Amino acid sequence: MRGGAEQHQENLVAALAGAGHRVDLVRLPVAWEKGRLFDAPLAWRMVPLDADLVIATNFPSYFVRHPNKVVWLLHQHRGAYDGFAAGASWSDFGLDDTSLEEQRLMTEWDAAALGEARRVYTNSGVVSRRLARFNGLTGTPLAHPPPMADVLHPGPYGDYVLSVQRQEANKRPGLLVEAMAELAGTGSGLRAVLAGRGELLEPLRARVGELGLGDRVQVPGFVPDAEVVDLFAGALAVVYAPEDEDYGYATLQAFHAGKPVVCAADSGGVLDWVEDGVTGLVTDGSPAGIAAALARLDADRDLARRMGEAGRARVRELSWPAVVTELTRP
Repeated sequence: MRGGAEQHQENLVAALAGAGHRVDLVRLPVAWEKGRLFDAPLAWRMVPLDADLVIATNFPSYFVRHPNKVVWLLHQHRGAYDGFAAGASWSDFGLDDTSLEEQRLMTEWDAAALGEARRVYTNSGVVSRRLARFNGLTGTPLAHPPPMADVLHPGPYGDYVLSVQRQEANKRPGLLVEAMAELAGTGSGLRAVLAGRGELLEPLRARVGELGLGDRVQVPGFVPDAEVVDLFAGALAVVYAPEDEDYGYATLQAFHAGKPVVCAADSGGVLDWVEDGVTGLVTDGSPAGIAAALARLDADRDLARRMGEAGRARVRELSWPAVVTELTRP
């Protein structure tokens, strides 16, 4: 799987190299399911890393041993923490004895490994709050630019809304498809493009067919970066309504392209950036709520423009050099 975490790590490596540091990216295979949960942390514990500084990111890389370890936490094992606590469908942790014991051990192991770090940063306020809630540790949010920040640009507010993400359950891509079905009954001519691969790609395409939306909802799968830039530039708005997101590149990419974001009240880190009525619209997360927000933007293009400009101003100061300076300071 390749997603935001992989892009984050690669962009960090590029930024460190650009600042004159010699840097290597180290990855190990990870098994996320119960019963194999502690294999990768143990593997990381045994990796000898000869470096002046180690920057660990998401689970389980922060289990690495090093006297000068800094953690920039993208997320922990979400299925064992917030997914488990919320009873999320995408978590394989339940109330059985095995789940409870593995969750208890995970909490202890994480507290020990993260507690070794000289400093702990997070990529958003929501990740900091999870860390405090589940492990009693403090993490300082440290924001960074999204992929393609240097090429994304504003454009006309067109006749379609855009979704760019992995098509997975926690991203809830089906909400936009169902919202488009709601809009179809109003006579709106608004279209939707849902770009990205994932386990739900084919089910999404099937649902579009079931609802008779083939002429107004496109689900192309993978889209090359150059086309993604054009899609952002020509969209009326971006719809990004994941469940309790860690950071959410799509939000920042939309802002760099001068587009408002429609999200949900439980979208987590997205709400660090989307202020209702200012940089986007925060809905109740239902298809009807998202459809109403899209209809509002479709009827008021000036509102979409004002919110898009506010979003663009919101991300203007984000920079990788500032991140590098913070992560590498003595």
